[in-house]
Amino acid sequence: MSTTAVPITTRKDWSSDQEVRWCPGCGDYSILSALQMLMPELGVRREKTVFVSGIGCASRFPYYMNTYGMHSIHGRAPAIATGLSVTRPDLDVWVVCGDGDALSIGGNHLIHALRRNVRLNILMFNNQIYGLTKGQYSPTSEEGKVTKSTPFGSIDHPFNPISLAIGAEATFVARTHDMDRAHMQEVFRRAQEHNGAAFVEVYQNCNVFNDGAFAGITAKDVRSSMIISLQHGEPIRFGVENERGVIQKSDGRLEIVNVADVGVEALLVHDEHREDPGLAFALSRLSNGVHEPTPTGVFRAVERSEYGNDLNAQVHDAEAAKGPGDLAALFRSATTWTVD
Repeated sequence: MSTTAVPITTRKDWSSDQEVRWCPGCGDYSILSALQMLMPELGVRREKTVFVSGIGCASRFPYYMNTYGMHSIHGRAPAIATGLSVTRPDLDVWVVCGDGDALSIGGNHLIHALRRNVRLNILMFNNQIYGLTKGQYSPTSEEGKVTKSTPFGSIDHPFNPISLAIGAEATFVARTHDMDRAHMQEVFRRAQEHNGAAFVEVYQNCNVFNDGAFAGITAKDVRSSMIISLQHGEPIRFGVENERGVIQKSDGRLEIVNVADVGVEALLVHDEHREDPGLAFALSRLSNGVHEPTPTGVFRAVERSEYGNDLNAQVHDAEAAKGPGDLAALFRSATTWTVD
């Protein structure tokens, strides 16, 4: 990696000349803007930055960043990005995907990238719908959701993406939403600084096919009462006057209470560095849908050996012991035959 100083850049330097082709009012615009404004602050080079995507509305993201990019195939962005991160550890690799792309056809690729702890910044835009194909239900759509593909209502139980990521023991797991640029930027910054697999769920409004999906918690008039902002080392409390909080009961379950009834000292103190993922998982289950108080921020941020480092060290040790190898010689090292 070059030791020369990183050039000073602006948002304009990180914005491509491509026309942004999302629907007017799409939440993707605010996410794109937040990231383009953040990139100059991260101290990274454009030519050392890559955005990899799959298929879907969110997956047009690489076109709009003035960096290297790969608009790949449906669900496979984590697999492609894994190969890139492992073979080019000097690169800053981002994965952008939607809830359908990441959790349906791409579900296996996602969980394996997370469990392996590959150095990737994975941003999953969750709008609880398939937008590019015009409004089918997705793996995060609520039960009973009526769409073009579920005219009588969905009978599928939805994924909780944060629970899924924590269950895969991802070392960095966070949630933010498209209505709060400052919060998005702070979460994206933390993800980029993490040495390992960073998974960020972004609540994103699709104003054409699923408008207002998260309005019950992200709208300005309810946000302070419905969003539980997680802060490491601080008691978990929320509300207009911080009048509500979270406690852990004797059986391990979490419960939302009135602070006046229990006292501040009884509140659960958030520990994002806790090695055991159990409590982070419990926090992810605190809300059962988007009409209940919902945690945002960093759920988990722990250190573990990074996959690319381990793999390259293993290859280095093998080469040191046996030499670099000869592919042509390998082909001729065992029985061969000719097929007529």
